Amino acid sequence: MDNIKSYINQHKDRFINELIELLKIPSISADSAFKKDVIKTSEVIKTALEKAGCDLVEICETPGYPIVYGEKIIDPNLPTILVYGHYDVQPADPIDLWDSPPFEPIIKKTEIHPEGAIFARGACDDKGQMYMHVKALEYMTANNNLPCNVKFMIEGEEEVGSESLAWFVERNQEKLANDIILISDTGMISNTQPSISTGLRGLSYVEVEVTGPNRDLHSGLYGGAVANPINVLTKMIASLHDENNHIAIPGFYDNVENLSAEERAEMARAPFSLDDYKKALDIDAVYGEKGYTTNERNSIRPTLDVNGIWGGYIGEGAKTVIASQAFAKISMRLVPNQDWKEITELFKTHFESIAPKGVSVKVKPHHGGQGYVTPIDNIGYKAANKAYTKTFGVEAIPQRSGGSIPIVALFEKELKSKTILMGFGLDSDAIHSPNEHFGVFNYLKGIETIPLFYKYYTEMSK
Repeated sequence: MDNIKSYINQHKDRFINELIELLKIPSISADSAFKKDVIKTSEVIKTALEKAGCDLVEICETPGYPIVYGEKIIDPNLPTILVYGHYDVQPADPIDLWDSPPFEPIIKKTEIHPEGAIFARGACDDKGQMYMHVKALEYMTANNNLPCNVKFMIEGEEEVGSESLAWFVERNQEKLANDIILISDTGMISNTQPSISTGLRGLSYVEVEVTGPNRDLHSGLYGGAVANPINVLTKMIASLHDENNHIAIPGFYDNVENLSAEERAEMARAPFSLDDYKKALDIDAVYGEKGYTTNERNSIRPTLDVNGIWGGYIGEGAKTVIASQAFAKISMRLVPNQDWKEITELFKTHFESIAPKGVSVKVKPHHGGQGYVTPIDNIGYKAANKAYTKTFGVEAIPQRSGGSIPIVALFEKELKSKTILMGFGLDSDAIHSPNEHFGVFNYLKGIETIPLFYKYYTEMSK
């Protein structure tokens, strides 16, 4: 694989242009208005895998959006790597905060990405990182140096809970049989310091509804006489944290994993500047659970956040109204040992119990998933570290991630496989936010590094 850099340099413009064309398709799984675009994206991925060298590629129908499955089996006696990614993206809202249209990709230089970054929805999460694997396969097949078997499973519902993926995995265990699973849907510390995500938080996502009077009321005639659902909802939400930003739901912390001082010290090795962190977000102070650092708060501790809240009149001008209903969407990021279904039930029971008289409350669970921790002493981690060390010149640092990929725990349960998380994005890439982007350096460095993982993993498996 000594010629991989020259191969990337030779095909660099094509690699970038192919990704740009993929990013133009608004494959928003959360909005049914984009159903045709999601389907179209699956077809584009199928064609790309065929061109990259897969001997079998098929679009597998599910109760929801299809899964693109591909494989290249060179020898059943060799290890098999299963690559997972997703082709759906988050909604682009709020559109007016984008500096350029979210589905008209452009490349701009930034302070962090002097070689340029591709700005578009899905650039980093996950089209850019998923497509690195397609191009890595292309390199290996074109140069006849694929050292093991490879399978691809690319889904279209990750951003809405991967419900159909669970259905598919349970019914296709033989098809998906593998020795290790490889995912690039996470990040790394910086472009000079790679890291490997060794833990993911779980997730419980719910929607709450508070209903008061049977219709919207005049705030002058009824204000102060009936419960205002918006006022009530905000008070209920505020009560979910105490003065130390500790989540005030009975039983919430019963199974929370508490890391030792030694483990927390190992985490603290990762380079981190609080001043740079605040500057990047344009804030003058950080906020969170008392007794923990910023990096601990967003990785090894559970959280509860309101993701959206609405009710009443929000149009231009004024309308003096007491709304009949108020709503909020709430997500809870969970740590290993917290069962997301149990936490969802604890939330529901507690939230309904704190509702005052005069309103009724409904809690609607949406989706969730378990947290995950992978050991750093298995050959998958060692192969990934060796690959990063080769291409970056420094060893990777193990790091817990604050994000959630709920299906990782499902993979271990159903396929009995460990997952290696080789991310190449940065915290500054604004995933799920306006102006999402992915560095050209990161994209190409991923294509360079991934084949080395195949090589080292195969060697270590002998």
